[in-house]
Amino acid sequence: MVRNTAREIAIHLSYELSFTDKTVDALLDERLTAEAFAALAGEDALYAEAPGPKQGEYIRRLVKGVDEHGAELDGYIGKYAKGWKFARIPLVASAVMRVAMYEILYMQDIPNGVAINEAVEIAKKYETPETVKFINGILGSFVRQEIAE
Repeated sequence: MVRNTAREIAIHLSYELSFTDKTVDALLDERLTAEAFAALAGEDALYAEAPGPKQGEYIRRLVKGVDEHGAELDGYIGKYAKGWKFARIPLVASAVMRVAMYEILYMQDIPNGVAINEAVEIAKKYETPETVKFINGILGSFVRQEIAE
């Protein structure tokens, strides 16, 4: 499994956290199994291969980080979502931005441009072109305003 596939799975799980009663650990323990991937493989090619230890740890780090820093990340999204109330932002778009912002803020081994580009490419699979532009704009503004390069 390559990193961008692991990143997309992390976005799926971060999205799921938006509406489940499960703890982040319970969700990860349930979803990051060979059995769970096998069950989903027929529906989505993304799940054709279960993550190995390295990618599993990367997914866990992202999803747990998004969960732990959710209020902070949502604050940044709200700050840069000019003219949009946070409640109007689609849940998938929020999950995409949360994962990218977490990578930018807390995973220094991932270049900011890579985090943004991957977020935009993943968003193209799930969102309208207008929402993809919105995501790109928020992430770009966030990096320009908040991150000292």
